[in-house]
Amino acid sequence: MNGCHISGGFPASVKRVFTNKKVFTNLPPRRAPSHADVRSAAERRPGGPCAKTRLRFRPKTVPLLVMVSPVTAWLVLLIAVPLLYMLVLSFCSTDSAHNIRFAFTLRNYAKLFDPTIAGIYGNSLLIAGATTVIAVLVAYPFATVIAHAPSMRRTIMTALLMLPFWTNSVIRLYAWRTLLGANGYLNVLLQKLGLIHAPLEMMFTRGAVVLGMVYTLLPFMVMPITTVVEKLDRGLLEASADLGARPFHTFRTVTLPLTAPGIFSGSIMVFIPSLGFFFVSDLMGGGTSQLIGNVIERQFKESFNWPFGAAMSVMLIVFTLFLVKCYTATGGKLDDLGGVA
Repeated sequence: MNGCHISGGFPASVKRVFTNKKVFTNLPPRRAPSHADVRSAAERRPGGPCAKTRLRFRPKTVPLLVMVSPVTAWLVLLIAVPLLYMLVLSFCSTDSAHNIRFAFTLRNYAKLFDPTIAGIYGNSLLIAGATTVIAVLVAYPFATVIAHAPSMRRTIMTALLMLPFWTNSVIRLYAWRTLLGANGYLNVLLQKLGLIHAPLEMMFTRGAVVLGMVYTLLPFMVMPITTVVEKLDRGLLEASADLGARPFHTFRTVTLPLTAPGIFSGSIMVFIPSLGFFFVSDLMGGGTSQLIGNVIERQFKESFNWPFGAAMSVMLIVFTLFLVKCYTATGGKLDDLGGVA
């Protein structure tokens, strides 16, 4: 501060401070304020930016909670709570009067490995696998036709595909019983044509159960395949043809791999219900083909062994989650498993 002239009406003490060099040389060095300092200062200010952020957050949060809360409560009350109760029930037991005893046990899960139950597992997997394969073979050409059809025709074909869903599944299966029964229209027609001399046993067989499953679940296979075929790049097919590939080779090396996610998605939506659609087995099989769903139904309605039925249900859910995990691990999207709509 040497050479600095202090003038004006300042007191002598102030002039001595400004002219004293040691006062300024002993001050700590200044540093740039950090992000934490700025944020702390902003929070201390009543009208700071953080206060404005809080004011903006509340008006958006309240309407969001009003919209989401009913859906969340619905899902928790009707899905999460029953699943949790079923999980707890699977570790319980029953007494001689079929009353539930809330005592922890693994006996219900041990029964799942009983040879009789294992045979039902095998029969269920066989019927579900046959249903899935036949559904793929029937649905793929139909889905291809829908995907390549003009807009108006595509809408009509999709509506005709979904039209049976307007009628109860049980009523539609009874129509098949009228058609395929011993005195049904098909047997009567074959006898009048002289092709057979005695009615064919087409009902109450494993084949009839598979037919009922395919008929009931076919739309769940058609719609995912239709979606992936619509998104298929036609340029790839044209490039394959330009390179000299035959139609079958193009289908095997280009079309089929690109549409595999739709096939896998449809297979999950067909295979899993086929394990538990007990009413199809009862109406079309007459009780001759037992599925996992039939066993679960009997535990709740006839045997009153709810813990064992809950254990089988938990096992079926775990198996479903395993298949879904395999689907997502191969690149599939959960949105594609939303249904046929």
